[in-house]
Parts: sequence; structure tokens; C-alpha cells
Amino acid sequence: MSSPAHLISASTALVGVLGDPVRHSLSPAMHNAALAALGLDWAYLALPVTAADLAVVVAGLRAIDCRGLNVTLPHKQGAARLATQLTPLAARLGAVNTLVPLAEGGWLGTNTDAEGFLAPLCPGQTGAAAAAAGAWQGRQALVLGCGGSARAVVAALAELGLARILVAGRQPDSLASFMGDCCGWAPGLAALAWPTGEPHDALAEESFQRALAGSDLIVNTTPVGMASNRDPEAASRSPLTSAQVRSLQAGSTVYDLIYVPHPSTLLRAAAGQGCLTIDGLEMLVNQGAASLRLWTGLADVPVAAMRQAALQRLEAA
Repeated sequence: MSSPAHLISASTALVGVLGDPVRHSLSPAMHNAALAALGLDWAYLALPVTAADLAVVVAGLRAIDCRGLNVTLPHKQGAARLATQLTPLAARLGAVNTLVPLAEGGWLGTNTDAEGFLAPLCPGQTGAAAAAAGAWQGRQALVLGCGGSARAVVAALAELGLARILVAGRQPDSLASFMGDCCGWAPGLAALAWPTGEPHDALAEESFQRALAGSDLIVNTTPVGMASNRDPEAASRSPLTSAQVRSLQAGSTVYDLIYVPHPSTLLRAAAGQGCLTIDGLEMLVNQGAASLRLWTGLADVPVAAMRQAALQRLEAA
């Protein structure tokens, strides 16, 4: 069946992603591939929306029977405030990445980022099933960064029965705020100072390298290493120094939420240390698949077709 873009008619249903900017999103490519594979007369569009217009756009799209929305930066918190109902996870995070139309009107706000993050770590299992599988029970994870993405990652890791989840942040105030918000629902959570690289910070550097060596899973949630048109050198950077990379234990898993470049500088260095590596494209594809299941009511959606479409879009960029 050809792409839904060639089949738009008066009966075609709308789904899409709201963001600002949203022009370079991979979501239309991967969702339209899935819709074509499923034979649904739906079309998925990238919809640029400013913060000032978010409320009227969200209400208007519900009024015209939009079948579902993804929400990306900078609107995840705004969408949470606009949702008629929130799932417990979305309420805990204060952030929504998926809006599902309610039969009585309005939107259900949920967050599939945690499910998308877990998918490559626990194939075929999420939530209690992932914890019951026991692959990560009693182990240690280190999360680099303490922003919004880190909250979703910690929420996901909290389901796995880890003995300890360390969170490293460069800004002490932001790290303290993160801990205050998350400690109540994330067992084993502990803060770790991110060394500045200055000579006087030798003890922090030693502690940081010990944490890297003792972690079975290291997750980068920072944007360091992401390609940028405004900064040609950005893609060559890594959140970890060469000495810190050498502290990684062979066989540990390094998961970078960045997927442009593909792979990132961090993942290339980690692979050289004998680490297993996962990039953010897997999280993107699987959170999108989780959204599609919610919108369609289908348990089985074509994840492989979504992944292939996203990869082709990356290669063409």
C-alpha cells in the first residue's frame, strides 16, 4: 500500500506531533510508514506550534476529531497542564509526550518515554514484567544529567529493581531539585557530583570514575555530542572525557539518548572499551510505537517498519 500522504481524502484521519521547532522530526516518517503497513487511512503531520498558541491548537485539534498527538520540546509540561486527565506516570513527571482523545471530550495525557527507553533493555517486557524478569535486579545505573529526559529515564529505571541509581549533574541546585522531586518514588536514588575538570576537583573526579567503573548501565541524557547546524564541532564532543571512558567496564551497557550523529562520539568510544551500546533512536521508535498502540487500540504495530523509516530519514538528512 502506498504512503498515506498519497491517499489523503475527506475521510483521512489526522495524527501528528506538536513542537517548536518540529521541522526536523523523524516522527512523520516512522509513523506514516506504520500507518501504511497497517492500512489505516490516517496521516501523521509535524505541526509547529508556539507556546502562546498551544492551548488553542490542542483544543482545536480535539474539536476536529484528531485521533492522537505526540508532544515534543518545549511543550511537554504545557501539554500536561492542558490535559483533561493524566496517567499516574505523566502526573509524577509533570510532562506529557502523548495525548489520547477521550470519548467524553478533552485529552488523556500520558508519557511513553519511559516505555520507549526500557524497550531495548528489556525486549518484549515493561513495567512489572521487566522487573520480574530480573535481568537488572541488584545492579547499578548511572544517569548523566538531571533535566526532563533524566526524569523519564529514572522513572523507567525505578521499575527494574536496581540496587542503586546514581544521577550526576553539573549544576548543584538543579541536581538538588531533581533529587527532591524524585527521591520519594525512585528507590536507591543517589546524587553524584559531576567533576568540573579543575585541579581542585580531584576527589570528585576519583569518585566519578569509581561510579563509572561500578555501573552496569550508563545513560547520557544530556545534549552533549548532539549534531548542530549552529556548532559544527558539537557532534565531536562527548559528556565523558577520555580518562572517564577508560573507567567503563567491558560488558557494561552505555545508552545515549542522542541519535544524531548515529552513533554518537560517546557510543563509539564506549564500543572501543568493549561496552554494549544503545542509541536514542531505539527510544524514539519505541515511544512512538507505544503512542500508536494507544491511538489505534492495536497491540501489535510494525516497529520494524518504523525503525527502518527513521533510519532512512536520518541517512537522507
